[in-house]
Amino acid sequence: MKTTHVIRKLVAKALYIKQLTPDIENEINYELSRLGYISDADYEALELLMSEMDAGRIRLVPSP
Repeated sequence: MKTTHVIRKLVAKALYIKQLTPDIENEINYELSRLGYISDADYEALELLMSEMDAGRIRLVPSP
């Protein structure tokens, strides 16, 4: 994945499968830590993911 689009692609994956899995969550956290900042586009993507979760359209999958 291109570095500049990793977070948005991970969010898109979660939206597509309608689940935030531990793997996706860990990859998002890793990218945020690695980059040390968040772009406006990534912020908007994460904001969309959170609003979809709040609305109950995306399910949080617990760790096994």
